Amino acid sequence: MTTVYEWSERTSKTKPPPSATQRLKRVFHIDIETCSECGGSVKVIACIEDPVVVKKILAHLNEKVAPAGLGVLPESRAPAQTSLFEETHQSNDWLQ
Repeated sequence: MTTVYEWSERTSKTKPPPSATQRLKRVFHIDIETCSECGGSVKVIACIEDPVVVKKILAHLNEKVAPAGLGVLPESRAPAQTSLFEETHQSNDWLQ
């Protein structure tokens, strides 16, 4: 019985290790407990750490976000008509 008491006494004096949420907030200044849109509280329901799974999820999201033809530039327009923007001091009668 004294061994259990000694163990609980020793562990009660030390702090528990920080959670993943606390580490993200401290190291990267990322607060994942607060919604960036409304400021409300957010609950973490899963943490995916397996690199293979993370890559599959990101690849799937990239397929949904980038439809075909999104990276294609539109046809170029005619060159700018810079003569329209040159200042002409020929007639300023309209100012008076």
